[in-house]
Amino acid sequence: MPRGPLIIVSGPSGCGKSTLIGRVLKQSGLPLHLAVSATTRTPRRGEEEGVHYFFGWDRTRFQGQADDFLEHAEVYGNHYGTPRAEVERHQQAGTGVILDIDVQGAQQVRQRATVDLSVFIQPPSLEELERRLRGRGTEDEAALTRRLDQARREMEHAGEYDVQLVNEFADSAAEHLRWHIAALFHRPQPTGEGSHAG
Repeated sequence: MPRGPLIIVSGPSGCGKSTLIGRVLKQSGLPLHLAVSATTRTPRRGEEEGVHYFFGWDRTRFQGQADDFLEHAEVYGNHYGTPRAEVERHQQAGTGVILDIDVQGAQQVRQRATVDLSVFIQPPSLEELERRLRGRGTEDEAALTRRLDQARREMEHAGEYDVQLVNEFADSAAEHLRWHIAALFHRPQPTGEGSHAG
């Protein structure tokens, strides 16, 4: 059985990458799996083990066994990482694995594994990104400013990715993401211009 491809999808908070990934997983008909990260933190209300995260890992597993992870980081005192064995298990079964990770995580993965496709999801503009973030109504002005500053820094790395997709219209962006992923499986592809690269 052919090895399943490893796919990285990154983009600033608010760009809509989780929505696009969700549509591709649900609608593409491709053998795909969204990688689940491990973490030292405890579950929040509504979070499920093995669905949202693998919870309660001992921090020594992150600090002393870094090779067990394709990428890992410490965020606000908690460790997060993508277990290598979990990803490889799906790949060996012929399933493509999508990593929804940030720019720093993507850089780590490229050093530790063969990445078959990397996609950076861009907002149409920083102004539109700010509008979307404000529309959530979940953060104060200081937090919003931090997110926008982080978005600017992340967008400087967009050129490191194989494909840059502008998420202006979710239906179109999701179809272009699906098109690029489908090409990895050598499936028939739609006619047309291909990528909506920004």
